[in-house]
Amino acid sequence: MKWDSVNTNDLWAIPCGDISRIVMSKKIAVLQSNYIPWKGYFDLIAAVDEFILFDDMQYTRRDWRNRNQIKTPNGVQWLTVPVLVKGKYHQKIRETEIDGSVWAMDHWKALRYNYRRAPCFEDIATWLEPLYLAENYTSLSASNRRFIEAVCHYLGIKTAITNSGEYQLLGGKNERLISLCEQAGGTEYLSGPAAQEYIEGEAFVEHGIKLTWFDYGGYPEYPQLWGEFTHNVSILDLLFNCGKDAHGYMRYVHS
Repeated sequence: MKWDSVNTNDLWAIPCGDISRIVMSKKIAVLQSNYIPWKGYFDLIAAVDEFILFDDMQYTRRDWRNRNQIKTPNGVQWLTVPVLVKGKYHQKIRETEIDGSVWAMDHWKALRYNYRRAPCFEDIATWLEPLYLAENYTSLSASNRRFIEAVCHYLGIKTAITNSGEYQLLGGKNERLISLCEQAGGTEYLSGPAAQEYIEGEAFVEHGIKLTWFDYGGYPEYPQLWGEFTHNVSILDLLFNCGKDAHGYMRYVHS
């Protein structure tokens, strides 16, 4: 959260009666939780003051909610968290349950096999391996958040992460986002570019909320195993290869 156009060192010079007119700026982003997301997801988190996990949205199959990609000698490979979906056509992300626990060992074996030769494997494994082998997950939403927060901690991202369930959810898509921003005290909403299909910018302006579009372009390549470079894989790929230097290949994460 930042003072809007005010140098806090100069507050002593502002008449007491004018202090109430100073507005705090607060950037908000709202997005569904993903499983071990790519680096752009974490850059969006780092670019705002509060990141709201919108897991009150309907769970969508064959999406990023419960799967992501890693690099292997044979190309990219999907790591998928099995979830219970039979007969659950309209369940929300936060209502989606994980099917069993075998997947955790399988995922860690895949990560270890494909990244054990990466420069920073041991550093990352010290905190990542226990997330797979020492914890028992039943909720997809809770599991996603656990991994997201662990990565944020390693990268030094201090953004507050909250759940949409902590707020009142009102109206349609636009109304919900605006309401979430207002309830969270947000003055600016930072949105991914895909939402341009349905977001009505005028509605945000009418509520005094600045709408900004996040740009995922322009990421530099980093030293990566297994052939031709690809950006759209889990951030774990960047961490295994670059460790604490990962911030040098991101835009809003700083050392």
